[in-house]
Amino acid sequence: MGGPAWIGGGREIGAPRFAEDDRLWVFGYGSLMWQPGFSFVERQGALLRGYHRAACILSTHYRGTPDRPGLVVGLDRGGACRGLAFAVEAAAAPDVIAYLHQREMVTAVYVPKYLGVRLDDGTRVRALTFVADARHPQYAGRLTLAEAARLVGQGQGQAGSSRDYIHNIVRHLDACGLRDGLLHRLLDLVDAATVQVTLQLSDRWPIVRAVQYNLPRQSAIPGVGSCPFCLLLSPPC
Repeated sequence: MGGPAWIGGGREIGAPRFAEDDRLWVFGYGSLMWQPGFSFVERQGALLRGYHRAACILSTHYRGTPDRPGLVVGLDRGGACRGLAFAVEAAAAPDVIAYLHQREMVTAVYVPKYLGVRLDDGTRVRALTFVADARHPQYAGRLTLAEAARLVGQGQGQAGSSRDYIHNIVRHLDACGLRDGLLHRLLDLVDAATVQVTLQLSDRWPIVRAVQYNLPRQSAIPGVGSCPFCLLLSPPC
């Protein structure tokens, strides 16, 4: 299995040493699939074993704020994940690594790792990817689907809404023939809640009964209040 095999101490991504004909491979499973942000010379579907795609990261920057976090995906332990692998020429690798560090490590909620993936052509390579840190305060790996939908519905950050982020992942997975049932259900629940609120607003009363989720009265998640309406239209109750 070729490619880089070393990451520096802490959360810095070490500059890999390449053989003359080596490439840097990057495994994308979320927004990197449709917006890598760097030039690449090859792209293939890829399978990563040992981790699965999960909506398990509270977003306080790109898709939410500290007071009203959104939800984005990370690689959580167990299972397998289908995504896209991008090949970068060795000469461009340092700049790409620096870009990815700036993009993905804003709050250090991810751990950069080089992990083995199998490309669609059968080749096995080591690829740089970003794994959720279960010890980080932004890790949210044990949410119910309803709690996750509340966060996705409320999240709005510097890069847009959490809902649009999840929608883009689902759309690109579908285009690749890779249906993610859990993300589909999450998106459906968020959109159903939005439709219910919109319909209720048209009647103007009583809006507080617009959305009903079976959540505890008090939530420990920042920005998630007890009122089912506060998710989409007002500050937390």
